[in-house]
Amino acid sequence: METPELVVHGQTASFSTALRSLVNNPRYSDVCFVVGQERQEIFAHRCLLACRCNFFQRLLGTELGPGVPSPVVLSTVPAEAFLAVLEFLYTNSVKLHRHSVAVTFGLGPLQERCIAFIEAHSQEALRTRGFVELSAAALLPLLRSDKLCVDEVELVRAAWSWARVGAAVLERPVAEVAAPVVRELRLALLAPAELSALEEQNRREPFIPVEQIVEAWKCHALRRGDAAPGAPCRRRRGTLPREHHRFLDLPFR
Repeated sequence: METPELVVHGQTASFSTALRSLVNNPRYSDVCFVVGQERQEIFAHRCLLACRCNFFQRLLGTELGPGVPSPVVLSTVPAEAFLAVLEFLYTNSVKLHRHSVAVTFGLGPLQERCIAFIEAHSQEALRTRGFVELSAAALLPLLRSDKLCVDEVELVRAAWSWARVGAAVLERPVAEVAAPVVRELRLALLAPAELSALEEQNRREPFIPVEQIVEAWKCHALRRGDAAPGAPCRRRRGTLPREHHRFLDLPFR
């Protein structure tokens, strides 16, 4: 008869506290990141990052040579957001706030919690520097969300600002930078006067494809939400009511 095994569990709080003390601690660190436009040095530990995150496993996967390894430069990542990611990797928990939700490095659970946080604090998050520094891949699931607590007019403005910043940094046209995400804006939710103003601004500074605006006008003309299949018009949690919404049959999901 086999002797039953005894599993001993230690205190999770003290374990987490001990690991948290290693975040950005140069002691025993074997990798240094130079992060953000301010080029802040942040210290970490290769083995821990590599075993916790595929992104860092690929980034740090090369063999260490003799001497002191060169710092890893991440100039487009805000330092505060990067520290939040490290804290999550080291301790499996992190306290999110509006300045630290921009970078997830492909961490599914952290990304889901970041999106949920932005959904609940949409207006504040859209005004942060971290929002305009999002990649297109990070912005896309936000614009697809029905749970954003913000009206579509404000969301269009925020996406336009995001594209302008990206265009300046990448030295590319605003419309080209916006192309991967702009289709997720729900223009049919805008009132006719708002859509007209948007169309006029778009003539001066191209941002949204003309055919996308045409599809929104088609929904207005036919007074049907399904009149233009390419024009998403589901209400978001923060969508303000407008007179024409009753014609479009717009449930919130």
